[in-house]
Amino acid sequence: MKIVVAGQGAFGVKHLEALANIEDVEVASLAGGNAQQTEAVAKRFKIRHWTNDLADSLKQPGVEAAILATPTQMHARQGVECMRAGKHVMIEIPMADNLADSERLVEVQRQTGVVAMAGHTRRFNPSHQWVHKRVQKGELKIQHLVVQTFFFRRSNMNALGLPRSWTDHLLWHHACHTVDLFSYQTGEAAAFAHAMRGPMHPELKIAMDMSIQLKTASGALCTLALSFNNDGPLGTFFRYICDNGTFVARYDDLVDGKENGIDVSKVDVSMNGIELQDREFLASIREHREPNASFAQVLPAMKTLDRLEKSLKEHD
Repeated sequence: MKIVVAGQGAFGVKHLEALANIEDVEVASLAGGNAQQTEAVAKRFKIRHWTNDLADSLKQPGVEAAILATPTQMHARQGVECMRAGKHVMIEIPMADNLADSERLVEVQRQTGVVAMAGHTRRFNPSHQWVHKRVQKGELKIQHLVVQTFFFRRSNMNALGLPRSWTDHLLWHHACHTVDLFSYQTGEAAAFAHAMRGPMHPELKIAMDMSIQLKTASGALCTLALSFNNDGPLGTFFRYICDNGTFVARYDDLVDGKENGIDVSKVDVSMNGIELQDREFLASIREHREPNASFAQVLPAMKTLDRLEKSLKEHD
């Protein structure tokens, strides 16, 4: 299967690394925003065609699908462009940075019938899969999901330490992971949603700290703390407090509440959540089915983010 990857930055590279481990797929073109960086990444991964124009990539012979790892503000427009061109598409999280664009993506997918998936990696990390399987079996019931999303990002740099051409967002990007995961793991959309934020950064014009609370109709709680001001261990850490144990997920790793390691190496065919996400996208295309984390499936999370955004404005 020939696909296009759009985005030469940190997450574009993560997808290229993941795709290198998957058989029967070829990255036919790389579309980037910076010509020098795009050429360098294309050479590194032996991609024959590269461009700064996504439309040019989509026109390459035999291309069936695209993975968009571009700046958030471009996601909705490029997603529609791919679907209107008849290409299956996966958009890195978030699929859009507002509810109206999210709903438009769902509608265009319905009209075109292509496979359309959002990059909600937490659904695929072996650590979270381990919990999900046990919840589905009735072995665990989540009482409280406590999450810390911490970065030290007081300047506009990406995960590779390079300047960003766009500004990241705690709510519509980083909170999106947890809001969707909470709904996915509990099987319920949030019935109650509340949020507060700290001061806005004078140059970046975004909130650098945020606190979010969610509750399902059945009573499960989620408490999420986010910060770009944290000068310490970085990343997102999930503490599942359940009726039958406590578990802490750190990306693809899992321990119990007493820090005893849990072997999740046999949960899936890889320990790399990005690779598993990409495998699901490609498999759903080949099998002509709706993927896990389809646009339609993650729309409730985008609706919750919209409610949280309104809550933030109420407390400013």
